[in-house]
Amino acid sequence: MSAGEAVTRPADTPFVRPVREGDLDALLALAALTGGGMTNFPADRETLAEKIAWSEASLGAAVSAPGNEFYLLVLQGADGQILGTASLFSRLGARWPFYSYKLSRVTHVSRDLDRTFSTEVLHLVNDFDGASEVGGLFLHPDARSGGLGALLARSRYLFIAQHRARFGDMVIADLRGWVENGSSPFWEAIAGPFFGSGFLEADLHNAVHGNQFIADLMPRYPIYTSMLPAAARAVIGRPHAGSVPALRLLEVEGFTHEGYCDIFDGGPTVQARTDRIATVRDCRAVDGPEPTLVIDGTSPLVAQGRERDFRAWQRPA
Repeated sequence: MSAGEAVTRPADTPFVRPVREGDLDALLALAALTGGGMTNFPADRETLAEKIAWSEASLGAAVSAPGNEFYLLVLQGADGQILGTASLFSRLGARWPFYSYKLSRVTHVSRDLDRTFSTEVLHLVNDFDGASEVGGLFLHPDARSGGLGALLARSRYLFIAQHRARFGDMVIADLRGWVENGSSPFWEAIAGPFFGSGFLEADLHNAVHGNQFIADLMPRYPIYTSMLPAAARAVIGRPHAGSVPALRLLEVEGFTHEGYCDIFDGGPTVQARTDRIATVRDCRAVDGPEPTLVIDGTSPLVAQGRERDFRAWQRPA
């Protein structure tokens, strides 16, 4: 593709765009398929309506630095059906602290007993305050082929590249952790006794009302993992089976796991420097009537337009 060549999306091509108010019913139906545990995409009509309004307000705001903006993207099929969703937060910690557990190792030595004991410890931290976040990635089960998942995931990084001033210098992704039959072994062992509720109930409360209740009730002292049940230890940093493909896509982009995990379900939190994310780093501008970015290679993509006019799609190699 030459620098002056026109870039046009074929009419029958699925594409990613910002959410609109009229998408609410389709989003609610899609959220019902997640099985719960996705804080950024709860099956709650009022919360989804608020997220749509927040996204539209953020797109309409004049932003020179990340504040407290939220952007919700949807994958629209050739027939107009909403097939997936993905979201971006411009700055964590702007409204309330963003809590994570940081896993580290400590070693105790007794010379009298000639014994050394080493274990991992969970620390409650706010290390990602000020970072941006990508999340809420969910694809309809019938659309998990043909590269649509990669398109949806990478559209977030193209959105960042088109609006670089709206995002921080670090981006994280907080993946859904291991949950079975609506229960999280990690939650039941660590937080459940303090909150007096089941995992899904607390996770929905977090999605709808925010996480100030974490600051109010969460245990603040380091937690020795050797004191946890084996089922809880086994899921620290372990993604949900449905999140494994998303983790692989993140790793391809350059995200790494540095020992951080989600405080609800123990799922891995991965991180990357924004300008080193592969799609952000490798995209190039193409001259035309609209701001246009292209990604070359075996999985070529196009992003065109800004704010409410943003859209991204696959193009033939």
